[in-house]
Amino acid sequence: MIKQVTVFAASSARVAEKYLIAAEETAGVLSAAGVGIIYGGGAIGLMGRLADRVILCKGTITGIIPRFMIEAEWAHKGISRLKIVDTMHERKKAFLEDTDAVVALPGGTGTLEELFEVITLKRLGMFTRPIIIINTGGYYDPLFEMLEKMITERFLRPEHKKMWTAIDHPSVLMDAIREAPGWDASAIKYAAV
Repeated sequence: MIKQVTVFAASSARVAEKYLIAAEETAGVLSAAGVGIIYGGGAIGLMGRLADRVILCKGTITGIIPRFMIEAEWAHKGISRLKIVDTMHERKKAFLEDTDAVVALPGGTGTLEELFEVITLKRLGMFTRPIIIINTGGYYDPLFEMLEKMITERFLRPEHKKMWTAIDHPSVLMDAIREAPGWDASAIKYAAV
């Protein structure tokens, strides 16, 4: 049963509207399924739209935010729960505790860093739950090309492509989570190429 999902999302509000809409739709799909959301705790950009829609849908959302972002007044004041941590490292660790899946919306360096950390942990068998990448408008196409190059150049194995699932639209998110290929701690045996 899927109870809680972590969503990586950007804080930039200066992006194309299609990305903000994807965040809202992701929140709507998860809330309608009764799934709680863990996210970065921000009030603007994709993070803000995600949180605002969850609140509107009367869903549950938990923000995890470093203290310095509170001091910069980036935190969303209307969410169900806000967990304050001291460092970005603690935040990333908390994102993966008690989650049934990770979902990456389009984002910048922070989102990519979070996504690559969880992919790396999955490769090592230290994170075994689904990773879903929402490829709104082909945003992540260059990333998928790079991952394919990593396989071609033998930095990854072909079976490592099972670590993530790419979808084009949030409407199929729940099915993507349920149908994600199985993964377990034995992945460490073939983490090296």
